[in-house]
Amino acid sequence: MDTLITRHPAQRRILTVLVAAQVLSGAGLAAGITVGALLAQDMLGATSAAGLPAALFTIGSALAALLIARVSGLRGRRAGLAGGYLTGAVGALGVVIAAATDNAVLLFVALFVYGAGSATNLQARYAGADLAAPQRRGRAVSTVLVATTLGAVLGPNLVMATGELATSWHVPALAGPFILAVFAYTAAAIVLWALLRPDPLLTARSLPAAPVASRDSRGDARLLLIGTTTMVVIQLMMIAIMTMTPVHMYLHGHGLAATGFVIAVHVAGMYLPSPLSGWLVDRIGRLPVVAASGITLLAAGLVAGLAPAESTPLLTLALGLLGLGWNLGLVSGTALITDAVPLETRATVQGRIDMAIAVAGATGGMASGFVVASSSYPALSFAGGIIALALVPLVVVRPRLKI
Repeated sequence: MDTLITRHPAQRRILTVLVAAQVLSGAGLAAGITVGALLAQDMLGATSAAGLPAALFTIGSALAALLIARVSGLRGRRAGLAGGYLTGAVGALGVVIAAATDNAVLLFVALFVYGAGSATNLQARYAGADLAAPQRRGRAVSTVLVATTLGAVLGPNLVMATGELATSWHVPALAGPFILAVFAYTAAAIVLWALLRPDPLLTARSLPAAPVASRDSRGDARLLLIGTTTMVVIQLMMIAIMTMTPVHMYLHGHGLAATGFVIAVHVAGMYLPSPLSGWLVDRIGRLPVVAASGITLLAAGLVAGLAPAESTPLLTLALGLLGLGWNLGLVSGTALITDAVPLETRATVQGRIDMAIAVAGATGGMASGFVVASSSYPALSFAGGIIALALVPLVVVRPRLKI
């Protein structure tokens, strides 16, 4: 049962602390998105290996999601999230060392550990919803997500600057964004450990239960299935296309500045529309927004596949739509899952779902390099759009509830 019908007095403070941490962590998250594939290709000399970084840090994030959820369930969100960001910082430092020593084995291990930062960044949205009233959960989730925008958009646009810093330290330029990630993730961990008080999950558990509209167990299971399916599909499709876009651009003569700009627009699309997504989820319902996500992602795949390789504007549009579709699916899916799962098991179930999301992302990242190497970037984009369109029929299985 839900425990809140109005906003808890600590909710504003908790959201403020989460926002501050997400601004910092966004810069750390952007490192792997922007140059991870290029770094692997440069060190291994093969386009088919370009998808490995996304696969490795998403596999790492899958394991981290379970561990973060377990710690959160036992000791609260504060311990789980702070520990996750600190682990991500250690992974980012390992990537820098691997690049400096040209050690591919260390690179892969470090990318796996670095995935903890991505898992933590996503799990923070659940902390924003713990003390939110049911009718404001979409907006609470969106507040945490949108905070990631500043750091995540700034990070890719600092590729040149961080590359110059890395070079001055006798480290390959492509490792520069990971230097930024070390400091960003560490700072986020410190903010959460010092300031996330009271703990939102532990506080929510301590409150007396308030009655809510009845919902049978089949309805809860249905909401959980729809929410999980939505987030798995959007992650699979988004990671696959996002991973190979920098490689596609690099192979067709685009510079790092242009690539960084396109990824910055993509990341802005992932997080900046969150307030609108949250408002739509709370006002018109979860399922219509799920359908909108599928249609938007289809449009992204079509634009990316049809765009001339030399067209920065069209690739920018495609990646912006890719981010927007992902955002719509993530906010609506998160709200569905939070609706369906009781507080007693919420952290554990959320961790398992985020693990499934990470596995989907790893699959997309791993497959993307092989698809492009054996076929083409347009083929990958078209396939991703068709997969995302599968979200639309989910509206047909709407439970007899206003969702």
